[in-house]
This record gives sequence, C-alpha cells and structure tokens, in this order.
Amino acid sequence: MKHAVEMKNISMIYQSINGEIKALENINLDIGHKEFVSIIGPSGCGKSTLLSIIAGLIIPTSGQLYIYGRPVLNVSTEVGYMLQKDHLFEWRTIYENVLLGLEIRKQVTQDSKEYVNILLNKYGLYEFKDKYPSQLSGGMRQRAALIRTLAVNPQILLLDEAFSALDYQTRLAVSEDIYSIIKNEGKTAILVTHDISEGISMADRLVVLTKRPGRIKSIYELEFECENKTPLTTRNCKEFRNYFNQVWNDLDVHIETN
Repeated sequence: MKHAVEMKNISMIYQSINGEIKALENINLDIGHKEFVSIIGPSGCGKSTLLSIIAGLIIPTSGQLYIYGRPVLNVSTEVGYMLQKDHLFEWRTIYENVLLGLEIRKQVTQDSKEYVNILLNKYGLYEFKDKYPSQLSGGMRQRAALIRTLAVNPQILLLDEAFSALDYQTRLAVSEDIYSIIKNEGKTAILVTHDISEGISMADRLVVLTKRPGRIKSIYELEFECENKTPLTTRNCKEFRNYFNQVWNDLDVHIETN
C-alpha cells in the first residue's frame, strides 16, 4: 500500500510587511497507513503550518505533498482536522454537533446517520446525544469532537494540540481515550504537541523540528518492551525516560535564571 502521507522538500515562506518569513524548509517525511506520528518542536517552528499543508488548507511555497499517492492541490477529503478547542456549538445537541461535518459536505444520508449512531454508541456518548455541550465534561466534549471528525470517514486525522485546553488529569485520560479510538478505527494520525511526554507516549514515531525555519532535526522510532502499549502504560516503560531526555536535548531548551 502507498504511504498515507508523503512530503517531498516541503518549504513554506510567508510574506509580511517586514519581508519574507521562512516557516518551513525542506521537509521530507513519509507516514505509513495507520501509523501514529507525533511532531514536536519549539514555538513558532511551523508545526501547525505543516498540518495545514497536509490538510490542503495552504499550498507550500515549494515541494510536493501526496495523500495515498495523489498530489494535494486543495482541501483533501481524506483528512480530518481536530483542533485545540472542541468548537462544539452550544445551541446544538451533541448529535447535531456530530452531524455538522456531514451537513457541510452535504453527505447526510440514512447510512451516514446510522454510522454516527454506531460511533456514539461504541464510544459511550449515545445516551448523551440529546444533551448540550455545556452538560458534558471536558473529556466527553473532546470525544464528541473526535466523533464529529470521524463521521465524515477520513483516513488521516490531524491533531493540533488537541488536548492542551484540558487540565492535566483530564488530559491524560482523554489522550488514552482518543488513542484507543484512533487505533480501533484504523486511522493514520499526526499529532502536533509541545508536550514531550504526550508526544512520546502516543506515537509510533516522533519527529523533532528545529527552530524556525522548521527543519527535521531527528526522528525516533519509538519501541517499548512493556505489554499493552497505551499512552498511560508507556510512561512507566523503562525506555520512556531515555526517549524523553534525548528529545529534550534535541529541543535545546535553555532556561534563563537571574
């Protein structure tokens, strides 16, 4: 099978009143079908820009991007995008929120509604489908946001700091939840995060970007000996600390003291 995503010499330059800003430079990366990849790097290094390019929301200044072997020239229907906030509409029920993507694409059919009900039931939200977002916990809202993304049946999920709006305990629980759903549904996932532990614990591979312009500094094939790998169990594996220290050194974070 072709790679889910192929990036060949991707560079991105923005124009500003102060001149050109080079956001990304010569990104070459292949992502396999059903692979979970984390991307981490300093603030402003172009991580979110890279996700927008993969989604087809912006066209790179140079380079080529392929989704399952097809060049991306505009917004790709193969890709679902999950943002930092759940962006659920408070005046719509959970069921109505989950249908939103299908409505926008004019794909609401009896079959698609049945698929939504299957997802809601499978992931514990069916009994809450007539509730409103304000009546759900943060974790349940994020699960609803993921189901809304899955409802249009994308092959690739982009997660842009998708858990950072949650408190720490909820974030851990939700990352476990979302990871399980993504693996169960057999989706390819690309997570952008500032959290080293989150990036390591969720991914099959982790990509570290340099400061702007973002270039690939290192790629880690994340292998753990512990059984039943999940984001929570991985944090207790003996290999976890070593990966964390290596990524920390790659990021070259300097803390200034007085």
